[in-house]
Amino acid sequence: QVQLVESGGGLVQAGESLRLSCVASGRISSYGMGWFRQAPGKEREFVSGISRIGNNFYADSVKGRFTISRDNAKNTMYLQMNTLKPEDTAVYYCAARWLLVGIKTSPLEYDQWGQGTQVTVSS
Repeated sequence: QVQLVESGGGLVQAGESLRLSCVASGRISSYGMGWFRQAPGKEREFVSGISRIGNNFYADSVKGRFTISRDNAKNTMYLQMNTLKPEDTAVYYCAARWLLVGIKTSPLEYDQWGQGTQVTVSS
């Protein structure tokens, strides 16, 4: 198991960018990982996932705007968020599961979670 800590959230205007980081307490090379977000009154939803071998997958709502990546040497996963929209406003969480097969879009598939970082996009 690893502990996960997100950072990089903040308040930006629509059209601007943020880069989120998720730093793990240990090596992540054997973990599938992903980003989820949760807005007030809504279910936690999948944003993007990255497999143990670096394959990526994105929710339709962020495809073409967000980029997920991982640097195993730094025990860190990233989410580059460009052209942010007000509807991107949410608490963003990183998630991981040891030996996860492929990319999973359900939060129930993950058992390691960060504390979340707030992203607010104003009009």
